[in-house]
Amino acid sequence: MHPDKCREFRKSEEHGSRSKSHIIRIACGSGGGILLIVSIFIFAWHKRKKRKQTRDLKDLMHSSSSMQSYSKDLELGGSPHIFTYEELEEATAGFSASRELGDGGFGTVYKGKLRDGRVVAVKRLYKNNYRRVEQFLNEVDILSRLLHQNLVILYGCTSRSSRDLLLVYEYIPNGTVADHLHGPRAGERGLTWPVRMTIAIETAEALAYLHAVEIIHRDVKTNNILLDNNFHVKVADFGLSRLFPLEVTHVSTVPQGTPGYVDPVYHQCYKLTDKSDVYSFGVVLIELISSKPAVDMSRSHSDINLANMALNRIQNHEVDQLVDPEIGYETDSETKRMVDLVAELAFQCLQMDRDSRPPIKEVVEVLNCIKNGECPAEKMNKNASPKEDSHLLKDNLQYSPDSVIHRFHSQSTNHSVASNSSG
Repeated sequence: MHPDKCREFRKSEEHGSRSKSHIIRIACGSGGGILLIVSIFIFAWHKRKKRKQTRDLKDLMHSSSSMQSYSKDLELGGSPHIFTYEELEEATAGFSASRELGDGGFGTVYKGKLRDGRVVAVKRLYKNNYRRVEQFLNEVDILSRLLHQNLVILYGCTSRSSRDLLLVYEYIPNGTVADHLHGPRAGERGLTWPVRMTIAIETAEALAYLHAVEIIHRDVKTNNILLDNNFHVKVADFGLSRLFPLEVTHVSTVPQGTPGYVDPVYHQCYKLTDKSDVYSFGVVLIELISSKPAVDMSRSHSDINLANMALNRIQNHEVDQLVDPEIGYETDSETKRMVDLVAELAFQCLQMDRDSRPPIKEVVEVLNCIKNGECPAEKMNKNASPKEDSHLLKDNLQYSPDSVIHRFHSQSTNHSVASNSSG
C-alpha cells in the first residue's frame, strides 16, 4: 500500500476509535443518569407509600367511618420496652398477693407502679404452662404492632431469657364490664342504657380493627372488656390471638376460649374464623341487654347457657323476659326501640350457620344506626327479623356444648374478676 494512503488509513482508524470511545462514554453517562432518575423515583414512591400507610393507620384508629378503607398490612413497627425482672418485682412489691388483680388461663395479673410513676398491670405467665413462651412471644408481637383507642396498650415485657415471662400493660382502673353487669360492682348501677350502647359500639370497633389486620381475638367476653373512669372500652387479653392469612378461610387449632362464649361450630370441629368472634360478641350484646352472666348453673337446664336462652326468648317474641328491668325498657320508648333492635342484631350474631352471621364491620354500622335512630335493615345483608328467621331454630334448636352441666360446673361459680384480670 502507498505510504500516504497508509498514513491516511491509520488516521481514519484512530479517529474512528476515538469516536467510538466518545459514544461509549456518552452512553454510559446517559445510562447512569437514567438509572439515577429511576432510583430517585422508586425512593420517592416508596416514601410516599409509607406516609400513606401511616396516615391510613391514624385514620383507622380515630375514625369509625373508615371501615371500608382498612388496609391489610398496617403495622406500627417499633418494639416494646424491655423491662428487667427485678424492676417489675419491685413495682409489684415482690408480686404480693395484695397486688393481685386476678388470674386467667395463662397467668396472674398484678397492679404495679414503675419507677417513673406509671401505674401498670403486670401479667405473669404461669411457669407450668407448656405453651407459655409461645403465648408470650405471640402476645408481644401482636400488641406491640397495634394501636387503637379501644385496645389496651402494651408498654413492654421482659426478655425471653428472663426467669419469668412478664407483660406490662396500661392499668385500666374501672374494672370490667362483667364486674358492672353481674359482678361485685353491679350494685353501683353505673351502666345506664346509653353507656351500654357505647360499650357495644366501642367493643365492636376494636374487634373490627383486629379483623381488618387479620387477627382473631378468640376470647371475646365481658371479663376481657375493661372500662376506664369515663366508661370507655379497652379490649384486653390477646394471649389467645392468632394471625391468619387472607387466603385461608379457617385456622385449625386446639380449642380455647371461655364456656358460654365459644362458637359452637368451633367447639365441635376446631375450625376458627372471624365469625367465631362475632358469635362471642353476640353473647356480649345479650349480657348488655340482660345483665345476666353467660353461664349460670342456677338457671333452668335450657337456660344455663345465655345464648340459648336469648335465642328462645327472641324467636318467641319474649324480649321483655330477657331485659334487665333497670335499664328503662318498660318506661322509655326510645330505650325499648334500641334494645329490641340490639336483640335482633344479637340474634343474627348467634346463628349456628356462620355464613348467616354478619361480619363485624357491619355490626359496627348497624349499632351506630340504632344509636342514631336510623333503620339498621339498610346496613344488614339480611333484613329478616327474628320472627322471619325463627324457622332456623324453631324445629331443631341446637344447643352449644357449653351448656352441658357436668363439663363446666367447676367454672360456673366465678364469672367476673378484677380489672386486667385475664390471663
